[in-house]
Amino acid sequence: MKIQAMDKANHAGAACIYPFATTSPERYPSTLHFQVVHDQNGQATGIQSRVPFDSRTRITNVSGYATRERRPNTFQISSHIYLFDCWFCGLIAHSCDPNALLDADFLELWSLCHIQAGALLTIDHSVTADILPRQFACQCRAHNCRGWIKGHQEQINAEGLKFLEQWHTRDGS
Repeated sequence: MKIQAMDKANHAGAACIYPFATTSPERYPSTLHFQVVHDQNGQATGIQSRVPFDSRTRITNVSGYATRERRPNTFQISSHIYLFDCWFCGLIAHSCDPNALLDADFLELWSLCHIQAGALLTIDHSVTADILPRQFACQCRAHNCRGWIKGHQEQINAEGLKFLEQWHTRDGS
């Protein structure tokens, strides 16, 4: 793996996406490298790359608030501690075939493949916690799509079982 030399890039005029005074655009997600995507109602719905990233590259450090509470926009960083990040990581879309990986040990985001400028960032939410704040139907349409997303140590709930039964019937699986 390699670390992209973003710290040597020109950050003049770039702002850090995080609202914290201690996060600089040299080490954390900046408006030079990433864009928050909004829907027609102004709701933040994703993170888009403004620049290309090579495969297997650390593309940024991540931040947030440590909490013991599992809730939306949290990612498990130890057995009972979660990172709350509604500014960047919490906005990254799920995919069963993701283009990025959140390293919870070092609080870094890595590219898993070449990411083109303009691409939406995706991670596999099923590996971000033992138990997710909520299970959900997958919309990724990847060739290896699992249909229903849950934490890696939890059982599929009743809603998921019903969804998968219809999903398999619809797809003829």
